[in-house]
Amino acid sequence: MEKYNDYLRVCEEAVRAAAHVVQDWIGRTETREKGPADLVTQADLASQETVRRVVLGAFPNHCLLGEEQEQSELPATRSEYRWIVDPLDGTTNFVHGVPHYCVSLALERNGELLVGAVYDPALDECFTAVTGQGARLNGQAIHASGVSKLSEALAAVGFPPNVRRDSPDLLLFLEMLTRCQAIRRTGSAALNLCYLAAGRFDLFWSFSTHIWDVAAGVLIVREAGGCVTSPDGGPFRLEEADFLAAANPELLAQFREIAATTTGHKRGQDSSSLTEGKKSG
Repeated sequence: MEKYNDYLRVCEEAVRAAAHVVQDWIGRTETREKGPADLVTQADLASQETVRRVVLGAFPNHCLLGEEQEQSELPATRSEYRWIVDPLDGTTNFVHGVPHYCVSLALERNGELLVGAVYDPALDECFTAVTGQGARLNGQAIHASGVSKLSEALAAVGFPPNVRRDSPDLLLFLEMLTRCQAIRRTGSAALNLCYLAAGRFDLFWSFSTHIWDVAAGVLIVREAGGCVTSPDGGPFRLEEADFLAAANPELLAQFREIAATTTGHKRGQDSSSLTEGKKSG
């Protein structure tokens, strides 16, 4: 476990350093589209390079997977330890001057998430977790909420940048509008998960995320006592990255039943229709 704490120290150092770089780009960055409504800026690229420098400087035998990585930049062989980074989760917010974005970083070993950190520079909030050691916000322990009724739940949803009318996220959103106390779309999957872990949100779902959007946040939710599953109700699959998440098993069971009925996505069903054209956001 002492080694894990070393990993977390570097993880937090990396997200804080990268977020400082992001803040330096405010008001002077140029924007381009990677895809329809899917933005990238110099801040994204500079942030990812900062994370690369920090983590591979400390652990040169590890590898890094990042959102802004070209295929040509991927290592020929994957090492046992892999860092997964979203250098600017909430790029559209950042571009429009909305202070709700973050840097998200996790370390996994052979599919097991070991440490994670998500840093929001606008609020100076750093969410962290080490497997088996709980989750923290700025060093203080956090816990998912005890809300067990959908009618009392504040939920969050993530949509793909180019939303289709038949998007499962949208179909479930329309159904949940009448069942939850309220629903939010914030534009940052990583912060949505962290808010769930901290008891601010009670539910969160997205069928349109990538591994870098959620790797750190999923660990933080789990370590805060929350629940995360794949859309079919089975174990969360890191490489696929779409999920249902809730504060506790009781709330997740109610949510899952509605999700299965609304999207038609039951355990064992082919998930291709739900993951087609996935983008982060």
